[in-house]
Amino acid sequence: MRRVCVFSGSTPGARPDYRSAAAELGGELAARGVGLVYGGAKVGLMGVVADAVMAGGGEAIGVIPDQLMKKEIAHDGLTDLRVVASMHERKAMMADLADGIVALPGGFGTLEEFIEAVTWVQLGLQVKPCGLLDVAGFYQPLLRLVDHAVQERFIPAEHRDLIIVEPTPARLLDAMPRWQPPTVEKWVDRAPPAR
Repeated sequence: MRRVCVFSGSTPGARPDYRSAAAELGGELAARGVGLVYGGAKVGLMGVVADAVMAGGGEAIGVIPDQLMKKEIAHDGLTDLRVVASMHERKAMMADLADGIVALPGGFGTLEEFIEAVTWVQLGLQVKPCGLLDVAGFYQPLLRLVDHAVQERFIPAEHRDLIIVEPTPARLLDAMPRWQPPTVEKWVDRAPPAR
């Protein structure tokens, strides 16, 4: 992998573990020579991961919509900062620049961005490993929901493996190159359930 797209919170969250994991991820990316693609801000976990990449001598590319330049406080110390017109353009560019997707803890934006990336893989629109850095069990409630959706036949069981889950940056980055896309189509069945 040449570059990894990282989605994360624009705030540091409630636990020091989140900040530590973001810094560790940034350091691990730099040490492996893997570039960072992220949302371009210098605040929250976004800024922590970018600062760690830059401190380690790595590449950090930020992609930020013009309307968020002031709200998210664009990072002015990156290898490259790209300003785009919309959130849709931001996500498309981030996906195009990266060979894999990682989500640190975050809020609505992080969840939406990560789930959309997984959906693109599920639909065959991209073939990139998508991983959750499950810091302090942050993503366990989401994973229970995914398992429930599998049980209720909204997600094929084989597609549960679209999401790589690891508790540390090193383990997650080790797992991503080994990931294989599922061979089962998205559609579980097209017939209505029997009554």
